[in-house]
Amino acid sequence: MNELSIIVAGPEHAELIADLSRDTFFETFAPSNTKEDMDLFMEVQFTKKALMEEVGAEGNIFLLAFREDEPVGYVRMRESASPEQLGSLPAIEIARIYTVQKTIGKGVGSALMEKCLQIAHDKNKKLIWLGVWENNTRAIDFYTRWGFTKFGEHPFILGTDMQTDWMMVKHLNGKAQ
Repeated sequence: MNELSIIVAGPEHAELIADLSRDTFFETFAPSNTKEDMDLFMEVQFTKKALMEEVGAEGNIFLLAFREDEPVGYVRMRESASPEQLGSLPAIEIARIYTVQKTIGKGVGSALMEKCLQIAHDKNKKLIWLGVWENNTRAIDFYTRWGFTKFGEHPFILGTDMQTDWMMVKHLNGKAQ
């Protein structure tokens, strides 16, 4: 059948989300970074315990995508202070959006993005924003197709490597996208 479903995840999904987070991050970025920096990041900054604590924490919304019973992607949205460049307009962040490597290009990311936009609309947000590594051209192209534009940059430390993330924003109109 190959049907995709998306659920709002709760604390009972914390371990699954943590494992999926670590797996998708590693498979996405390990080829472009040193083993030492990836190991350090995974062991210190991106631990299973820390990731599990995010699920159910105030201001976080997690979505899980399943193809049949297999988890194939997830999103972490976060309601927190927005970058000053965005002013005072109500905004929400897509802190993470990842799909399992074998499902890239098969509609999982698009389905998750549609759900993010619906949540932003339902929460009466005017902006939705995210950060993306400047060298992740596949992701930047995806976000650009969805109407996101670059509005700034900020540092991201992966292990010992100081990297640059682009900050991208999408202005939302009065209806769901």
